[in-house]
Amino acid sequence: MVQTTGSELGSLPPEISQPNIFPLSWSADSTQAAKLEQIWAASRREYWDPQALAWSSFDAGSYTAEQREAIAYWWALLSVFDASAPPVFAEALIRTYEVHEEDAVRRCFFSIERDEQNHEQMCGMAISHLTPGGPLGYEPTTELGKQAQRNVKWLYHNGARYWDGYKKAVGRYSLPVLFSSFLMGETAAATLFHHMASHSKEPLFADAFTKIGRDEGRHMAICLTLMERDYPHLSEDERKIVTKQIRAGYVFLSGVLFEPPQEFWDLPEDFIATQRACEEVARSAGFGVATFDEKKDNWRKAMLDVKGVVERHNIAFPAIPEVGITGEEVTNVDYEDIIPVF
Repeated sequence: MVQTTGSELGSLPPEISQPNIFPLSWSADSTQAAKLEQIWAASRREYWDPQALAWSSFDAGSYTAEQREAIAYWWALLSVFDASAPPVFAEALIRTYEVHEEDAVRRCFFSIERDEQNHEQMCGMAISHLTPGGPLGYEPTTELGKQAQRNVKWLYHNGARYWDGYKKAVGRYSLPVLFSSFLMGETAAATLFHHMASHSKEPLFADAFTKIGRDEGRHMAICLTLMERDYPHLSEDERKIVTKQIRAGYVFLSGVLFEPPQEFWDLPEDFIATQRACEEVARSAGFGVATFDEKKDNWRKAMLDVKGVVERHNIAFPAIPEVGITGEEVTNVDYEDIIPVF
C-alpha cells in the first residue's frame, strides 16, 4: 500500500464562515441528550394524521348557520397562531443547524415543525367543513357571521405585523433566549387544548384537541429539557431579555388564550364584543371554548407554571396584573426587538 504524507494530500479548502449548516456533525454531548432521544421517539409513536380523523361522521348540517359561523370563527382565530407556527419553527429549525446543535435537538425541532403543520391543517379542515371557502372566501349568512369575518380580517392584519417583526428579530437572539418564548407558548397551548378536549361535545373536535394537546405537552418537554441544559449559563443581559420575552408572549398569546390587550393588538373597539358573542354561540352548540373566567384561571395557572421554571434559574418573572400575578414591572416593550413566540 502506498503511504501518503500530508503534503501529498493537496491544499485544504478555506475555513467555513459561520453561521452555516456546515460542517455537519451528529453530536450527543449533553447529559440531556438521552431525554431528547426519548421525546423524539415519542413524537414518532404519537404521530397522527388530521385527514384520518372521523370526518365521515361529522355532520356540519346538525349545527345552525350561526353556530357553524361562530365555531369556524374560533378555528380562524386559532389559525392566526397555528398557521404562523410552521414558518416560525422552520426558522428555529434552521437555527439549530446553523449553530451546530446536538443531533437530537435538531430532530426534536423537526418534530415540532411537523406537528405544527398538522395543527394548521386541522384549522383549515374544520373551517372548510363548517364554512366552505372560509374564512375569507365564504359568504356569511348571519349578521354575527359578517361581524366575525371582519374580526378575522383584523386578526390576520395583526398576524402579519407579528410575522414581519419576527423575521427582523429572530436572528438577534440565542436559542436559549428563544426557548423561553417557546416554553411560554407550549405551556399555554397545552392548557388550552386540554380544556377544549374535555369540554367539546363533538367527538371529532374532542379527539383533535386531545391529540393537539398531547403534541403541545411534548413540545413543552423539549423546551424544559433545553432550558435545564442552557439556562445556568445565561448572561445577565440574556436573563433580562427573557423577562421581557415572557411579558411580550403573554400580550401576544392572549389573543387566543384570553382577550387581546391593546398593548400590541391593533383592533376596532367592538372586536372583543363580537368575539364574546361568537364564543357564547359556540359554547351553546357544545363547542368547548372557555368562558372569560375559565380563560383567566387557565392563563394564570399556565403562567404560574412558567414562573416556577424561570425563577429556578434566577430569572425575574414579569408582572402580569391582568391575571393577578405580581413580578417585575416591564414597560416600553419594543415589539420590533422582542419575539413573542408561540
